[in-house]
Amino acid sequence: MEDEMSDNTTAPLLVAARGGVPVRTPVWFMRQAGRSLPEYRKLREGTSMLAACLDPELVCEITLQPVRRHDVDGAILFSDIVVPLKAAGVDLDIVPGTGPVVAKPIAGRADVDALPVLTAEQVQPVADAIKLLNAELGDVPLIGFAGAPFTLASYLVEGGPSKNHERTKALMHADPELWHALLGKIADLTAEFLRVQVEAGVKAVQLFDSWAGALSERDYREFVLPHSTRVLETITTVPRIHFGVGTGELLPAMREAGADVVGVDWRTPLDVAVRRLEAAAPHLPKPVVQGNLDPALLFAGDTALRREIDRIVEEGRAAAGHIFNLGHGVLPDTDPDVITRAVEWVHRER
Repeated sequence: MEDEMSDNTTAPLLVAARGGVPVRTPVWFMRQAGRSLPEYRKLREGTSMLAACLDPELVCEITLQPVRRHDVDGAILFSDIVVPLKAAGVDLDIVPGTGPVVAKPIAGRADVDALPVLTAEQVQPVADAIKLLNAELGDVPLIGFAGAPFTLASYLVEGGPSKNHERTKALMHADPELWHALLGKIADLTAEFLRVQVEAGVKAVQLFDSWAGALSERDYREFVLPHSTRVLETITTVPRIHFGVGTGELLPAMREAGADVVGVDWRTPLDVAVRRLEAAAPHLPKPVVQGNLDPALLFAGDTALRREIDRIVEEGRAAAGHIFNLGHGVLPDTDPDVITRAVEWVHRER
């Protein structure tokens, strides 16, 4: 029993992720380590986002802040989806108010061929941060973090955030061979980034496909699914969470990619998501889901918030396991005290 506890295997989040019955409904929030916390903003003063993500001591402290403040059941590694690209040598920066901006967007075969390969040494600071965190977290499991190949490809092709992803979609349809070569290289890079995190000691991983909701299911299956599968199939020892925004129609395909836990945004009720997942794969075990409170409802007042939490917890009972989360990330102006109360309310549910 002592060894089991030191491995976090009885932690509610990991029990739920494996389809078991935890002692309480586990909860963590995407972007919980970040902009909504005044202690985070103070700590980040004078340090760029990417520099902070590659500073082991800063990563450790920022990751711990919401665990101390909110009593969440999981710590999400403080990072950004473009960290492995930057570490490998891609010329990019995170511009405040804009997001990741790539100096030389992908335009042709030469650009794809020139993409660097990620080595473990280039992300050693991330591994060092994980080791620091595991010494501090006790029984709270640490969740690793990576961006999915499609979302990273979109940034590289568009040169930054895009509303319509027109260059990305044009490339995938006009030159499928080049598209698959691009995603193959990104999948290798992402898999290596996650491998380093798992080897360093994360207890679960989440693959973020932030922009996948811009695709039809047909395009997702043809142009994205093989590469996300390639990433997730390299992770065999810890639970794998797969999340995207606006992906209600893609949930079965995202589970097929290798997800042990399917993240659901706020647009699709959890019980509806479970029915879709079961209908698409009746031969598989009952699915495990994560989600899915609308982040905006953290501004709605305690009565409305409690009502929504009760509804989501009840809908989550349709799944084999449910990890409570937001349907996307904590918004910057969210009152941290509201987040703390939301965690307390979730924990009261059995």
